[in-house]
Amino acid sequence: QVQLVESGGGLVQTGGSLRLSCAASGRTFSSYAMGWFRQAPGKEREFVVSSSRSGTITYYADSVRGRFTISRDNALNTMYLQMNNLKPEDTAVYYCAATGTINSGNYGRSEIYDYWGQGTQVTVSS
Repeated sequence: QVQLVESGGGLVQTGGSLRLSCAASGRTFSSYAMGWFRQAPGKEREFVVSSSRSGTITYYADSVRGRFTISRDNALNTMYLQMNNLKPEDTAVYYCAATGTINSGNYGRSEIYDYWGQGTQVTVSS
């Protein structure tokens, strides 16, 4: 069992930056690949980025590549999402998630993630 808690969301202007954190507790954090998803009002949850257990392999959605950076500190049981050059279309609730089963073909599928945080709101004003 892994418990995940996101933090760092807020209101920012277009072009601004935010850094989200996802703190994990419970079973060994380094045993899990991690991901960030987001859900905007009236839309389905969508994949943002994922990280392998070590953090050396990452996959990004096209919409955020070059602007967002995922990282993790296994010693601190924490994952981060640095978001730069934010746009109004980035407005959503952001969720972190953990999975014990990930590969190059399934990293974007929410159903493979076993544990989810409660989400943190990110609002980008125009």
